[in-house]
This record gives sequence, structure tokens and C-alpha cells, in this order.
Amino acid sequence: MTDLRQTFATTEDAILAPGRLLLEDGPRAGMAVLLRGGRFEEIDTPAALQARHPGARLVDLPDHLMMPGFIDTHTHLTQSLGKSLVFGEPSEIFRRIWVPLEGSLDEHMVYLSSKLAALECLRGGFTTAVDAGTRSAGHIGRLVDAARETGLRLVVAQICNDLGGAAQVPDRAEILRVAEAHLAACQGDPLIHGSLAISIPEVASDGMLRDVSAMAAEAGVTFQTHVNEHLVAVERSLVANTRRPLEHLAHVGALGPQTLIAHSTLITPHELNLLRDSGTAVAYNPVASVWKGNAVAPALQMQALGIRFGLGTDGTRADGFRLMDAGETMQRTAYGLASGDGSCGGGWLWLDAATRMAADAARLSAVTGRIAPGLAADFLLVDLDRPEFTPSHDLTWELVRYGNRDQIDAVFTNGTLRMVRGWPVDWDARALMEEIRAKAAPAIAAAPIQRIHPTADSLIAARPA
Repeated sequence: MTDLRQTFATTEDAILAPGRLLLEDGPRAGMAVLLRGGRFEEIDTPAALQARHPGARLVDLPDHLMMPGFIDTHTHLTQSLGKSLVFGEPSEIFRRIWVPLEGSLDEHMVYLSSKLAALECLRGGFTTAVDAGTRSAGHIGRLVDAARETGLRLVVAQICNDLGGAAQVPDRAEILRVAEAHLAACQGDPLIHGSLAISIPEVASDGMLRDVSAMAAEAGVTFQTHVNEHLVAVERSLVANTRRPLEHLAHVGALGPQTLIAHSTLITPHELNLLRDSGTAVAYNPVASVWKGNAVAPALQMQALGIRFGLGTDGTRADGFRLMDAGETMQRTAYGLASGDGSCGGGWLWLDAATRMAADAARLSAVTGRIAPGLAADFLLVDLDRPEFTPSHDLTWELVRYGNRDQIDAVFTNGTLRMVRGWPVDWDARALMEEIRAKAAPAIAAAPIQRIHPTADSLIAARPA
């Protein structure tokens, strides 16, 4: 077995020659990549790259696929301490669990939660995560610290609610000042990318929705919000505005290429046209639909209409391969079976939606999402010497259907090795987990969480003998 830690101990120029290289035109054999300064410099045959760069190390990886890292277009790093508390709960768990939990976390617990979530992301092959913003009181810097320490590329949003839904709700001028400072602090950072967010449209005034979206557009970053996820939220918007949430965003001028909508599951044909015509992107979160949602976003119809979308976890489980499988499975279950669609977009669509398309939705196409010259060297080495890939007839589909995070041998961001076989190379993940085990229960007990159902463990224990 290749000693990957030793192989990648140095950061000098290297030519990586995997058994298969996942490029935009599919998996290719006989190709290699020159890594230089944390970026993909050139792509060619190993011999051609060696001839042009005789001083570069050749790293032969015949049993591996080299592929772009996955991109999670929608997650919540400061929710990792709660995880299974939401299992089996009815919709709008953010009101009863996430807002109370996040709002009660102190600075150190925000850091621990974020670092645990970043660890899970990297273990699952996510080299980039788009965080929708923490509702804790002014601790966004600790999310950034956790990302930097683990090596996770992070799009991190400053929440700009002016009508509630967060631990603190400053006045309008202070919200906009903090938003500008957040974007300025992230500018030029090699791993951290700024973003602005409003949790859901109803917790912001029309003027704030419009201004924050415009600020994001001017800065070239994403404006994030949760829209048309739950039936009760759609109905509240109709009562308050005579418009559905997505229609209301269009009405106030908050849609556009800068806008990244989480969910869009309860969506009308008219709203699909609004997304298409405005260039707005969508985070399609299939596991969230299964676990806590009211519907499944029509991702195949979005693709057919040219609506931009990428796959997101919504903080459910951090396994990029299982996310692709869920993306295709939910489309098949909700739409494909009824229409006799046996391909449901094909394996390539879900691989694209987890990488290249996700980068576009996150406004990171010029940074990551593909193995291409000039982009950051964010990539995975996947072990192909596995029964699941033997024999291999269609590797693209096999990655979607048979892939799993335990097949990932190495994770890189900016050309730096971050993980080997699921564990970080330069910090102690088990010490982090030990501290979290000691501190999570008191933090949860102190939060004003309201669960509708008891835990499954307690119900099993209460069953009559």
C-alpha cells in the first residue's frame, strides 16, 4: 500500500500520474497533472510533462482515480453538535432546534462544532463547503479558524436578518457595516470566501433583502437564503405578502446570478421561470428532502430549463458519494418512475452537480470544481483496487452507485495533503472528538430546544419486556 504521507511530504513540483484522471470529458487513462504552487499547472501525458519539467517528481498512482473534490453547496457547520436530535422530527426543525441550539453556543463551542463538521466534510471528500451562516452571537471568526486549521475551503456567510431569527439582531446600519467588514476580511484569502445570507425571507425587511442581495452582487459573492422548503413557510408568505417566498424575492429585486437558493422544493412552473430568467442558482439537497422536507426539488426539470444548481447536504451527512446517489435516487423516486425515465440524467449529471456545477452555483468556477490548468488543486485520490469497481465498465456511473467515503485514500486542498484514509495528517482529530464528547451534552442541555418526539433509544428502553 502506498505511503501517501511520505509521498506527499514535500510541496515541490510534482507530476501525478493516476490510473484514471477525471476531466471534463470523463475519466481518462494515460494522463497526468503537474502540480505547482497549490494549483493544477498542466495536463498531458506523463512522458510529455516529464520532458517539459525534468525537475518535477513523478508520482505514479496506477490504482487510483484522481478526481475533483466534492463541493457541498449548502451546509451548517455550527449544527454538528445536534445531528441526530432532528431525526424523526416534523418540518421546520430550525425553529425548535437549530435556532435555539446555535444561539446558545459560546465562542469555543462554535469552534468545536465547526471543526467537527469540517472534519466530517473532508472525510466525505468535500474539499469545499458553503456554510449558510451561524446564528450564534458574533462568533463567525471561529468558523473561519476551524476551516483554516483543517484545510477545508469554506464559503462562509454573514447572516443579515433584521427582523429576527438570530441570537442578535442589530439595527440596519450595523448589519450592513458588519456585512461589509466580513466581505473585506475574506477578500484575497486562499481558502475562505465571503458570502451574505438572510436565513429565510420572512426574517428580513424588503429593503434588507434587496440591499444585501445587491451588496453580494457588487462584491461578486453569493447571497444565500432558504426558500420554498416547507409548506407552512409558503403559506405564511402568501398570507403576509400575497406572494410565495420565491415570488416575493423576485418582487423585491433579490434574485440574480449572485443568489443561491437553498431547497426550492415546493416550486411552481412560474417560479422555475423566475429562477431561469434571473440566473439564480439552487442548492439541491436530496437527503434533507428525505429526512425532514416536504418535497423534492425538480432538479431534472431545472437542468432541462438551464437553471443552475449544485448538490448540498444541508448538514445531514457528509459523504459526497452517497450524496450523488441520493440526488439521482430522489429524482428517480419522485419523477423518473412515473415517467419511465431510466437514466434520470445519467451518472455524469450527478458527478457534475457535485463538482463543476456546484462550483458554479457557489460562484467559485474560477477557483475550483474541475481539474483544469490554473484552478486550485482541490482533489481526491480514490482507490480503484476495490471489489465495487471490479470489473469496471462505466466508471462514472460506478462512482455514483458504488462509491463511498471509505474508498477515498487522500484529500487535498490547494495542493496540500489534508486527509489520508479518513484522518487528518497534521492535527489530532481524536482529541477533538474526546473534547466534544465531554462538552456536547451540557451544551445541548443548556439550549432551549423543543423536540416533538422522544429519541428512538429512549422509546426502545421504555418498551415493555
